[in-house]
Amino acid sequence: MDLDTIREVVVAREREDLAVLGASTAVLAGGTFLFSEPQDQLLRLVDITGLGWPAFEIVDGGLDIAATCTLAEFAGAAPGRELGTGVLRDPWPGTALFARSCRALLASHKIWRTATVGGNVCLALPAGAVLGALVALDGTALVWAADGADREIPMREFVLGPGRTALRPGDVLRSIRLPRSSLLARTSFRKIALAPLGRSGAVVMGRREGSGRSAVTITAATIRPVVLDFAAPPSEGEMRDAMHTIDSALWFDDPHGSPEWRRHVSGVLADEVAAELRGS
Repeated sequence: MDLDTIREVVVAREREDLAVLGASTAVLAGGTFLFSEPQDQLLRLVDITGLGWPAFEIVDGGLDIAATCTLAEFAGAAPGRELGTGVLRDPWPGTALFARSCRALLASHKIWRTATVGGNVCLALPAGAVLGALVALDGTALVWAADGADREIPMREFVLGPGRTALRPGDVLRSIRLPRSSLLARTSFRKIALAPLGRSGAVVMGRREGSGRSAVTITAATIRPVVLDFAAPPSEGEMRDAMHTIDSALWFDDPHGSPEWRRHVSGVLADEVAAELRGS
């Protein structure tokens, strides 16, 4: 869609170029959502792809994923494959959630080559499956604040509700760091939709670390990601009790599923994920 209110497109080359962000200025990366509907409030776009961030950086603590990393790059990350700053040689089974979360999106592979991880996260859509994977792997967002400072926000606290995040005016999501302990973890994934090619009605992901510490993350079915933490892989009873602790107001309601249906199917999927985490 043509954005006929836009008067200027600024290609950011350094952090100082982001100072123009404001109510009438938006960040442009992949632009797959930005150009999908009218944006009458906008007069300027700031293209952050000019900042040249590598899609991935392997660090001592794990893996940094740039906000400008495309979904295709994200889905292609796997042990033995070359990444932005080297080859991912470590056997990081947690990366299995990358491609699976992308496949849970209602998007073509053409969109994958343009849409970005940061865009999926910052849209804060309940069905944002890439967001769910980053939450499930206990990621932490690095935010470039408008005042020049850096902020770190746990991914489980990043989204507050549909279309609402913890970002402040002028903030820019720089990257997401996934800890090594999560990348080494065993994972499990389940998804359901009302139609074979429909938007996800519920996505449930599990993580079991070497210490036994486990987490089950629910997205698509809820207005924001919900994480259930356990000291060890949960039993059937523990999983059921944990599901009952989820506030009824968190279950999402739209044409892709009623809150009652989403609650029920999420419980079924969570039981399957917990059973897989308990397996030897």
